[in-house]
Amino acid sequence: MKKLDRLILRSFLGPLLLTFALSVFVLLMQFVWKYIDDMVGKGLDFGVIAELLLYASATFVPMALPIAVLFASIMTMGNFGEKYELVAMKAGGVSVSRVMLPMTIVVLLLTGVAFYFANNVMPEAMVSYRKTLYDVTHKKPAVNIRPGEYYKEIDGYVIRIGSKSQDGRILQDVVIYDHKKGRAESTVIVAESGTMQSTIDSRYLIFSLNDGYTYTENNDKEANIWHPMTKIHFRQQTITIDISSFAYSKSGEDLFKGGYQTLNVAELGAAIDSLEQTLGKRYTEYERDVEINMRTWHRYVKLGDNAPPRPAAAFNLHALMDTVNTDMRAKIVNRARYVANAALNDSRNYGEFLESDREYINRHEIERQRKYTLSIACLLLFLIGAPFGSIVRKGGLGLPLVASVGFFVLYYVVGMIAEKSVRESVMGAEGMWVSSFVMLPIGLFLTLQATTDSSLFDGATWKKHINRIFKLKHK
Repeated sequence: MKKLDRLILRSFLGPLLLTFALSVFVLLMQFVWKYIDDMVGKGLDFGVIAELLLYASATFVPMALPIAVLFASIMTMGNFGEKYELVAMKAGGVSVSRVMLPMTIVVLLLTGVAFYFANNVMPEAMVSYRKTLYDVTHKKPAVNIRPGEYYKEIDGYVIRIGSKSQDGRILQDVVIYDHKKGRAESTVIVAESGTMQSTIDSRYLIFSLNDGYTYTENNDKEANIWHPMTKIHFRQQTITIDISSFAYSKSGEDLFKGGYQTLNVAELGAAIDSLEQTLGKRYTEYERDVEINMRTWHRYVKLGDNAPPRPAAAFNLHALMDTVNTDMRAKIVNRARYVANAALNDSRNYGEFLESDREYINRHEIERQRKYTLSIACLLLFLIGAPFGSIVRKGGLGLPLVASVGFFVLYYVVGMIAEKSVRESVMGAEGMWVSSFVMLPIGLFLTLQATTDSSLFDGATWKKHINRIFKLKHK
């Protein structure tokens, strides 16, 4: 490897790694703000939160890589142009395409890595991500009984305390409503003071109460009870409440497998074939039901079930209605209307089922094509970023950042529009490549301009052309 290649790679890999980390961080912050309410106040361990963020970050890698490649390529070539290093290379007989060669090799490797990650790593990461997110969002908030409020989060209990110490253990004016047995029996425990603590495994909440009363009322009218209302005074009493539902528990991974985002390319292909067969069976079933409804309608509009059958070509409804009296005509119309409405409702239901099945198949196809398009996006955006940076000759974080955002927003918006069209069956699966087809001509045009030393983005050149236009207009 030549010294020039090492210089180019050092200048490219640094911004690439930095931009990749920043891209993942920005996408991760969007995830955190979305689910912040589901994580705060539940007493989650740092390890659980770190595990969730790690799996979430893994799902953002296919999206972050193209952004990083685009930004790093613009910054690298812009720095070369701004510091006149690109001019020195050209003076030494090194063309722009030769300067881009080491970066192109790296981007090709990243394209392969991106596809491998999207096809092999991301499905497993998506399963773990969904499982951990489900466990976190469905975990109950940590037990936090505030003075003067009725705490109802524990199933079967309502707790109220007058005040508590700063460490939360010593309580005053404790009232506990026990409704575990439902309406058949209710218990109210009132104590002047007490303590509260949880066991080491956080499965039970223990109240040690002092100087109080236990009121029990039995509302079961069928039971033969002599004392429906009892009152017991106690000096000390210990109450143990099960709070295992508040503990963090891990769900099984099998619950979250099978979704289209958790499958690789081969599994998506098999799933699409199976779903297509199921959809074909639905179409056959729908055609059979339509035929049955038509036969039923024809039978209802005839003159009773004993009427001689007529060929379909000779069947004339208007002629038939003229041969019957008013009562029979009304009966025929009502029966025919009933069958027609039933057939219409069946058609609507089948239409909704078929549309839903087709959309579900399209989502599988979208996910399969996305694994390819996001990988190829690394190469396409590099073909845009590197020539653009060499033309504008501006490095740093200003112009490269603005240009990167602009190009990627164009790619993303076109991709989202095309994806929606594919999902709604307006376009076929090839619609997922529309954004790539849009960006490819832009990349080839910029590459051609860069290799021919174009002054496309040179302000002085544009000023000269504008002055020439005004001079011609003046003449």
